[in-house]
Amino acid sequence: MTEFSRRRLRHAHAYAFLMASAALVSLAPAAHAQTADSTSAVADADSGSDATIVVVGSGQTRSVSTLLPSNLDTLPPGTSVQKALNFLPGVMAQSIDALGVNEQSLSLQVRGFNTTHLGYTLDGMPLGDGAYNNYNGLTISRALISENLGRADLATGIAGLAIPSTSNLGGALTYVSRDPSKDAALAVSQTVGSESSLRTFVRLDTGEHGGFSAYVSGQYVEQDLFVNQPAYNKSTGKQFNAKVQYKADGIKITAFADVSRTNQADDAYLSKDMLNRLGWDWGGYAPNWQRYLGVAACTVTTTPTKCAAAPAPQKNADVTFTNGQILRNDNLFYLSGDFELAKGLSVHTQVYHHNDKGAGNNFIAGLSNQGTSSTADDVPVQIRDTRYTIDRTGVLASLNWQIGFNELQAGLWVEDNTSSAARYIWTNVTGPFSLAQYLKGQPNTAQWVQETHWKTQQFFVQDTVRLFDDALSVDFGFKSTYSKSDARAIRGVAASAPPASSQFASGVLVAKDNFLPEVGVHWNVAPGHELFASYAENMAMFQGGFKLGPQSVSQAVWDAQGKYLKPETSKSVEGGYRYVSGPLQVALSGYYVKFDNRLLQYNPCPTNQQQNPGCGNSFHNAGSVTSKGAELGVLWKAAPWLSWYNSASYNKSTYDENLNWCTTSCVVKLTAGKQQVDTPKTMLASVLTVNKSGFSASLQGKYTGRRYYTYTNDQSFGPVTTFDFGLSYDYGSFAYVQDLKLSLNVTNLTNKRYASNFDSSVFAPDDAAGTVLVFHASAPRQAFVTLSAGF
Repeated sequence: MTEFSRRRLRHAHAYAFLMASAALVSLAPAAHAQTADSTSAVADADSGSDATIVVVGSGQTRSVSTLLPSNLDTLPPGTSVQKALNFLPGVMAQSIDALGVNEQSLSLQVRGFNTTHLGYTLDGMPLGDGAYNNYNGLTISRALISENLGRADLATGIAGLAIPSTSNLGGALTYVSRDPSKDAALAVSQTVGSESSLRTFVRLDTGEHGGFSAYVSGQYVEQDLFVNQPAYNKSTGKQFNAKVQYKADGIKITAFADVSRTNQADDAYLSKDMLNRLGWDWGGYAPNWQRYLGVAACTVTTTPTKCAAAPAPQKNADVTFTNGQILRNDNLFYLSGDFELAKGLSVHTQVYHHNDKGAGNNFIAGLSNQGTSSTADDVPVQIRDTRYTIDRTGVLASLNWQIGFNELQAGLWVEDNTSSAARYIWTNVTGPFSLAQYLKGQPNTAQWVQETHWKTQQFFVQDTVRLFDDALSVDFGFKSTYSKSDARAIRGVAASAPPASSQFASGVLVAKDNFLPEVGVHWNVAPGHELFASYAENMAMFQGGFKLGPQSVSQAVWDAQGKYLKPETSKSVEGGYRYVSGPLQVALSGYYVKFDNRLLQYNPCPTNQQQNPGCGNSFHNAGSVTSKGAELGVLWKAAPWLSWYNSASYNKSTYDENLNWCTTSCVVKLTAGKQQVDTPKTMLASVLTVNKSGFSASLQGKYTGRRYYTYTNDQSFGPVTTFDFGLSYDYGSFAYVQDLKLSLNVTNLTNKRYASNFDSSVFAPDDAAGTVLVFHASAPRQAFVTLSAGF
C-alpha cells in the first residue's frame, strides 16, 4: 500500500468515526470546557455593557480572570488577544510587533510555565500547545478576528478537568467567540499607522430570524518591518470568520468557520554581542543583492563572486539578505450542538477539523550551480525552504447532570492528527526575488523530511457538590490522558533524498496516565468575601515540531535515548481570597508547583542551526523545577466613568538539581537554586480607564523584572517598564450611521527599547561571550488611527 493510500484510508476511518460519534452523541459524554468554567461576572458581549476592565472568577475553586472586548481598547484594533493579556497578574505576553501577530515572536509566560506548557481552546475546541512551527494547532490570531471575541478566561494555575489539552502543565486560556447579534447590523473600521500599517475590518450580522442568526466578517492587514531592511519587508494577513447559530427550546446548534492566510516578513534573532555592535534595528541587506553576494562568497569560495567581507563592526555571520518569510494557510471548522434532554440533564457535542499548510523561506549562504557543469553563473546563495502541514480532526462531547446538590460531569475528547515538517534546499538561485510565496517546482535536495501521526484520547469525570445554599462548593474528579506520536522519516519531494547524516528519526512515543486527579473548594465566608483552594496533577504529551520535539534527532541518537524519555508532569497547589462588592474587586492568590521530568534539548550546534541533527543535538529529562509565588489583582471603579486596575505578582521558580550538560563531553553546570530562564520574579501592571460622554481614554503600564536566558543565570536582561495609550471619541449616531468612532492608539509610548521574546530552543547553560542568538528586539513607539462605524 502506498503512503497516499494509507493516508486516504486513515482519513476515511476518521470520517466514519466522526459520523458515528455525532449520531451517538446523546450516549457519549465529553469535555465541554466552557460550560464548567464560565465566569459569573461576564456581561453579554452584544449588550454593550462590557465596560468593566476585567473580572475575577467569582465562585470558582481556582484562580481565574476574564478579559472582555473592552480590554482591547488600549491597543490597536487587530491586536492578538493573547498579547492583550499582559496586564493580568502572573502573565508575561511578548511580541516584536505592536499587534502581537508575528508568529515567531509571540510568547506567553504564566507562573513560570511558557507558551507550550499551557492549554488553549476556542469555543471548547482545542487549539494545540501554541508552539511556533506548530504541529497540533494554531494561535488565536489565526483562529479568531479580535472583534469577534466574546471573552477570554485565563486560569493562571489550574486549568480544570474539562479542557481538551495535553499541554496544560500550568494554566489555560479558553477563548469564547462572540455570538451573532439579534439585530441586523453592518460594522466597518479602517486603521492606518506606523510602518505603513493598514487594516480593514468588515462584519455583517443578519439578525435573528425564526431562531436562526449569523454573521460573516473579514479583515485585511499589512505592515512593514520596523528594522533597517528597506525591501522585501512587508507582512500581510487575510482572514475570514463566519458563525451560524440556531436556538430553540432546549436546543442550540452552532457552526463556525475560519479561513486565515498570513504572510509575514521576519526579522532577526539577536545576541547580546550583536546588540552591542549593531544596535536594536539590525536587518537584512535587501535590496542590495550584490553587497550580500560579496559577503556570502567569503563562506562559499567556489563561485566567481569575489569575497567582500562585511565591514566592521559587522561580522560575516551577521549578514543575511532578508530574515525570511513565514507563510501559513489555515482552514478551521466546527459544528456543535447543545441539547437539554431533561430537567437538569444536558449534553454537548462538537466535531471539528483543522488543516494547515506552512512554509518558511530564506536565502542562505551556499552554492547554487544551476544544475550545470559551467561555473560562470554560479552564485554563493541558496534558498532554505521549510515546509509544514497539519491535518487534524476531532470529536468532543460532554454530559452534565444536576441531581440534588450534585452536578455531575463526564467528558471525552478524541483527535486524529497527521503533521509533517521538511527542510528543502534550492540550488538554482540566480538573483533576488520575493520569498513571500510558496515555492513551485521540485527542490534540489532535502536535509530532513518527517511525518508524524498523532492519536490523542482524553476522558474526565467530575462531581461538584454545593452545600449550605451554595455557600460551600467542592469539586473533585480526575482525567485520563493518552497520546501517541508515531514519527516516520520519509523521502520527501526533492530530487535528492535526505542523507542519513541529517535525516530525522523514525520512532514512537507514548505519554499516558489513567489517573490525574483534581480537587477544589470554594467558600462564601460572608457577602462579597470568598476563599478558594485547589490541587491538580497534570501530564504533557511529548512535543512535536522540528525544533522542540524529542523526535527531531538523528536515528542513532533516538535509538540510544528514545526509550528512556519520560513525559513532563506537574503537581500544583493554589489558594486565595476574593472580595467582590460594589465598585471594588480584589483577588489574592498563592501557589506551589512542582514541575518534574523537564525535557531539555542538549545542543552543541550554533544557535542558528538548532534544527540540524547532524550537530548531535539530543533530548533528556533534566530534573525538576519548584515554583512558589503570589498574585494580587485589584479593580476599583471610583466613579461610573473611571476605573483603575492594578496587578502585582512574585514568582520564584528555581531548578532543583545541577545540570549534567553532555555534548561531546559531560560537564556539571551549577544550576541548582537558580531562577528558571525567561521567568521574571516580579511583575507589576496598572490600567487607568476613563469613559464619559463619548470620550474614552486608557493608559496601561507594565513593569517586567529581570529575565535570564542561561540556566546558570550568568546572562540576563534587566527590568523594563513600558506604556501603551488609547484615546477615542464616539460621535454617536446620525442619519444611517451608528456609533461613528475615531480612535488613536500609541504602543510603547515612551519609545523604550528592550529584549522582547526569547527563543526557548536555544537556551544554554552559560553565555560568557554573549553570542547566543536568543532575543528579538522590541518595536519602537508606534501610532495607529482608526475610524469605525456601524450601520
